[in-house]
This record gives sequence, structure tokens and C-alpha cells, in this order.
Amino acid sequence: MKIKFPKRKKEFKKGGFHTNPDISWEIVMYMAFAFIFASCIYGFIFFREINKEFVASTENTIERTKVTKKERVENVLKYFNEREKMSKDILNSPSSLGDPSL
Repeated sequence: MKIKFPKRKKEFKKGGFHTNPDISWEIVMYMAFAFIFASCIYGFIFFREINKEFVASTENTIERTKVTKKERVENVLKYFNEREKMSKDILNSPSSLGDPSL
């Protein structure tokens, strides 16, 4: 016995109302370019504002850094010399634990 399923007729019409994919891609592309352009402008404006604040704040601190620079360098050198001594002591000292395999 053969079962007959109803077949759908293919109806393709030329013209009429249909969506054009080129238009939607163009809209997406233009929106992306507009977003990139707006981001660049915002970044440039934000950079200029930060740059103004940075220049204004460095003028006051230049005098203070000249005074404390030598002291800070000496403190850092002292700290690293102490660490070097401690690491040499650790490397040269024998381990306090015995070898468990013996």
C-alpha cells in the first residue's frame, strides 16, 4: 500500500515585497563605523582631560621628589642588601631535617 502525502507547490514570485539583505548589512556596517568613530572621539577627549590633570599634579611634586629621592634609593638598597644576606645564609646553612631514606 502506498501512502500519498500531499505535495507543496513551489510558488516563487518575482518582485513584490521582500527583504534585501544588502540594506541590513549596510545599516550594521554604518552603525559599527559610527560606534568606532564615537569611541575614538571619546577616548581622545578623555585622554586630554587626564593629561591636563597629570601635568597639573606633577608641577607640585617635582620639588618633593628631588628631596626624598636619595633617601628612598638608600632605603631600597638597604632592603635588598638585607635580603641578599638572608638568602646567602639560607643557602649556606645545612638543613635541619634528616634524610628520611637513610
